Amino acid sequence: MNAKALFLSLLLLPVAALAQAPVIQISGANFRPLPLAATAPLVQGEEAKASAQEVDEAFMYDLRASGIFQILDRGSFLADAKEGMAAGSINFSRWADVGAESLVKYSLAQEGGELKAEARVFNVGTGREDFKTAQSAPAAEARLVAHKLADAIYRHFTREQSPFLSRITYVRKTGNNRDIWVADWDGRNAKQVTRGGINLLPSLGPDGAVGYTSYQQGEPEIYIRRPDGNTARIKTSEGQMATGISFSPDGKRIAYSLASGESTQIWVAEADGDKPKQLTDTRFGINTSPSWSPDGKRIAFVSNRGGSPQVYVMNADGSGVRRLTFQGNYNQTPDWSPRGDLIAFTARDERNAFDLFTVNVDSGKVARLTQDQANNEEPSFSPNGRLVLFTSTRNGGSQLFVMTADGNNQVALPAQEKATLLTPDWGR
Repeated sequence: MNAKALFLSLLLLPVAALAQAPVIQISGANFRPLPLAATAPLVQGEEAKASAQEVDEAFMYDLRASGIFQILDRGSFLADAKEGMAAGSINFSRWADVGAESLVKYSLAQEGGELKAEARVFNVGTGREDFKTAQSAPAAEARLVAHKLADAIYRHFTREQSPFLSRITYVRKTGNNRDIWVADWDGRNAKQVTRGGINLLPSLGPDGAVGYTSYQQGEPEIYIRRPDGNTARIKTSEGQMATGISFSPDGKRIAYSLASGESTQIWVAEADGDKPKQLTDTRFGINTSPSWSPDGKRIAFVSNRGGSPQVYVMNADGSGVRRLTFQGNYNQTPDWSPRGDLIAFTARDERNAFDLFTVNVDSGKVARLTQDQANNEEPSFSPNGRLVLFTSTRNGGSQLFVMTADGNNQVALPAQEKATLLTPDWGR
C-alpha cells in the first residue's frame, strides 16, 4: 500500500479505533503499575447499603492483588466526596494532584434480588471517560458483582482475561484432620469437599471436578468429586499407592504417581481412570508431582533419577525426557504456567529454607521469586499465568498468598482463619 492509500484508509477508520486507551504491557523491563484512584461506591437505595462494604472490599482487593495497578490511598484524595460519575462533574486536576493517571468510579443499586453495579474509568490526563461497564449478580452473591467489575476493568487495560472469576482449592489442617476446600480466587466463599481423615494434594479440573489423594481406606488412593457431587475412586492394583492427580488442560486425561514396591512412577489415564499407561520407568526411582503443559503435549514432574529431586519434562507419551533444573539439590512441586514459558517450583536453599523459583522451559534460566520471608512453597499459576498462588509461613502458620509471576506484589489472601492451609491449586 502506498503512502496516499494508507493515509486515506486511516481517514476512513472510526475515531474510536484511533483513540483507544493505552493497553498496559504487563511483561517486560518497562512495566510499571498504573497509578489508579478508585473511589468508594455511590450507593443508590437502602437495600444496596447492606452489600456495599463487602463489594468494595472484594473489588479493591482484586485491583490491588492484580499487580498491574498502584492503588492510591483514599485518605489522600483531594476531590469533593460528592463528585458525580459523569466526566463533566469531575475536577480532574484534583485527581492529578494526588498522582492518579486513571480514575475509577462505581455505583451500586439493588432491584429485587439482584445487585447491580456500574463502573466508569476515566483518563485523568485527558479528562475523558475511557470505559464503562455494568455488571450484576444475585444479592446473596455480593462479592461476585465485585469480581465481575474488576474483571471488566482488568480486561480493558490488558486485553487479557483476569483471574478474578476463577476458583482455587487447598488443604485445611484442623487437629488430626486434613480436608479439601474449594473457594473463590481470593479464598472467600469457601466450601468443604471432604469431612475428616487425611485428604491431600487437591487439583481442580477444567469442568469443576476436584481430584485429591485420600487415606480413607488406609492406603493413599485418588478420588475425583464431580460437579454433581458424585465421588469416584481411581482403581489401582492391590499393593499400589496412587497420589498427586493432575488434570490435563482439556480435562480428558489425568496424570498421577503410582508407588509399587521400591519405586514410584508417573502414569496417565483417561479422566475416569480407564486405560492407564505408565510413562516413567526408573528402577528404585521416585517420580512424582506431574503437571501438564498448557497444550497438553508435555508433562513436568519431579524425579530423583540423577541423585536428588529435580524438575524434568517429557512428552505426554513418556518420550523425550529432559532434565530442566540443575541448581540446588532439592527441587519439587512444579507447576506449568498457562502461558507455556515458565514452570514454577519449590526449592530448598543452602539455609534449609524453602523458597519459590521459576525456570524457563526453553532456556533453563532460573529466577527467584521469594527470599528471606520464612518458608514459601507449593506454587500454582493463575489461569492467565500472571499471578502465582502459594503457601507461606511468614506470619507464623502456613497461609495462602498471591504474587505476580516475577515475585512482586506479594499479598495474603484476605481474612484467613487461624488454620494451617496447604498445597493450593488454582483452577484453569
